[in-house]
Amino acid sequence: MVDVAVVGYSAFATPREARRNEVEMLIPVIGEALAPIGLAKGDMGFVVSGSSDYLAGQPFAFVNALDAVGAWPPIAESHVEQDGAFALYEAWLRLQHGDIDTALVYGFGKSSPGDLPRVLALQMDPYTVTPLWPDSVSLAALQARLLLEDGVDERQLAEVAARSLTDAVGNPHAIRSGQATAEELLERPVFADPLRKHDCAPITDGCAAVVLATGDRARELSERPAWITGIDHRIEPTAIGTRDLTDSPSTRRAAEEAGVADGPVDVAELYAPFSSQELILRRALGLNAETRINPSGGALVSNPVMAAGLIRIGEAAQRIRDGEADRAIAHATSGPLLQHNLICVLEGR
Repeated sequence: MVDVAVVGYSAFATPREARRNEVEMLIPVIGEALAPIGLAKGDMGFVVSGSSDYLAGQPFAFVNALDAVGAWPPIAESHVEQDGAFALYEAWLRLQHGDIDTALVYGFGKSSPGDLPRVLALQMDPYTVTPLWPDSVSLAALQARLLLEDGVDERQLAEVAARSLTDAVGNPHAIRSGQATAEELLERPVFADPLRKHDCAPITDGCAAVVLATGDRARELSERPAWITGIDHRIEPTAIGTRDLTDSPSTRRAAEEAGVADGPVDVAELYAPFSSQELILRRALGLNAETRINPSGGALVSNPVMAAGLIRIGEAAQRIRDGEADRAIAHATSGPLLQHNLICVLEGR
């Protein structure tokens, strides 16, 4: 296997980006990911992106975004119609060929122009479910209700939200933050029973970019590269009525294949856009109290759809590169109710 590491990362998030389109958001973020390591866009051996045409409201919207990296002279480029974290998986596979030593991965999405919960209903079965227009928040509330009936209580949801808000203080990309106790949050009105607004990720526009490099090239570009020692992704059945919504077998299997249990986990960056989903992921991953979860607040404070999973990888890698952790895991999800899950294990060495 070719050793691959994260050597550069940058992100941007805001509640509503009314002035700039996706290309204009991406240009500075890509520049910020490349500048500290002394590379230019033309130095990349491979470029791959993650986005959703449904969010952009037009087909092949990712083609327009190529203006942010420059498609002339011709470049080796690819795209996935989902979160940028899954684009990173493709870049990791491409680097295994050994003929290139760098790759640029980016993800982007503008959720504010449309009705995001309704747009996400288009992920469902197009014949039997989408015509009912089950919005993503209502589906998550259904999942949370099942979780409560399985033994979880509302205080546990509030504790997840309270920790996320507190950890987000000082995070420049956080859409919401602040000090609040679980008891105070439980006094707030229900939004989609049993979820309250703080249990649901905020509408967010944004993007992220991650730079990968292999072997000696990574060591040249970074004093402490965040090495990807394991990565895997799995998918659940597409029909939500055929699976247990209180569990995530695909997360558990991806974690097993990626080697999460091979050592202690200092930091876990989990893409859980609803507080109830963090509880499901923590159980599936077998995380203990020593693991710090979402140190910057996670998706509950900032959720640029199609970039949030890539941000989880970038944030986990940054903790390692800054010397705050020796081993971290990052999680990404795509599809309704934790349908498609990716686990990435990163280590400093």
